[in-house]
Amino acid sequence: MDLEAVRTFVAVAEAGQFQEAAADLSITQQAVSKRIAGLERDLRVRLFTRTARGARLTIDGQAFLPHARELLRVAERADASVRPGRRALRIDVVNRRIVTAGLVQDFYRLRPEIELDVVTLDADVEGAIAAVEAGTIDATFHAVPPWQHLPEPIRAARVIDEPHQLLIGPRHPLADARAVTPGQLAGHRIRMPGLDARGEVAVYYDELAAAFGITIDVVGPVFGNEALLAEIAGSADLATLVGEGSRYLWPDSYDLRRIPIRDPAPVYPMSLIWRDDNPHPALIELRRYLDSRRRDSGRLDSGRLDSGRLDSGRTGSGRTDAPESDVWVPKWEQRAAPRS
Repeated sequence: MDLEAVRTFVAVAEAGQFQEAAADLSITQQAVSKRIAGLERDLRVRLFTRTARGARLTIDGQAFLPHARELLRVAERADASVRPGRRALRIDVVNRRIVTAGLVQDFYRLRPEIELDVVTLDADVEGAIAAVEAGTIDATFHAVPPWQHLPEPIRAARVIDEPHQLLIGPRHPLADARAVTPGQLAGHRIRMPGLDARGEVAVYYDELAAAFGITIDVVGPVFGNEALLAEIAGSADLATLVGEGSRYLWPDSYDLRRIPIRDPAPVYPMSLIWRDDNPHPALIELRRYLDSRRRDSGRLDSGRLDSGRLDSGRTGSGRTDAPESDVWVPKWEQRAAPRS
């Protein structure tokens, strides 16, 4: 059914005259008559009776009028559901426990009038890029290695450098340390069940383990974070790696410790990925917010990288490392060229 014809029908019914409806719609009276005639042919009924004073609804016209108005309301809602700025910004935070979720939540606290649809996709960077390209989501957060193809009009900008912490129980040999070095982790049980074996995550942790002689155990069933935390609390040698901005809760009786890793501090670099032709105003605001957070916290200077280290402890994670510590990033991030 021609919605413009339906809109014209409602205008004539409310105005009572073809001429006045034409003026309201900014079209000619001839165009109004043509639309009404076409609608009557489609419906196979007469909708108006012409009178000396204008046009009067027939019985069929009176029956059709409330449905015509509802059709226009539904069409307006459908249009609003996809029009930029009138639908929620759909953003993939990867995991609701990690720094990306915290940053998006901070953005929402600052701009509560902006409607967000926060989701978590089970995808590596390639799958996430495909989702952005297809319009399934407006944006996502992932590490983007330089070999990763970004089709037009996909863009990526590095916005987060997430330092690691060692999460251990009170009986662990490093439990009382104020900080540890990556080299000190060699020989300790680092348990990360369920660590993604795909794509950029696997590449990053493989390089981290090789760089410092760390053994990361990913084998075995995954019973969830709560089970892992309980296991660590009761162990004298078990540990795991967590991001500085990740959020975990546990009973006070666990007495777990989050120990900073420094000299150098390994960081996981994450980028915001979006379509350059996406006009959603909330996406523009989110990008500005992330840019400002990164500027305020101090960003990594890729020009100063040497052998996986950076002579500055400031990161783009929204927090600051110890001033004395170097920073380690994967070699592929050192070679990465700007993508935004």
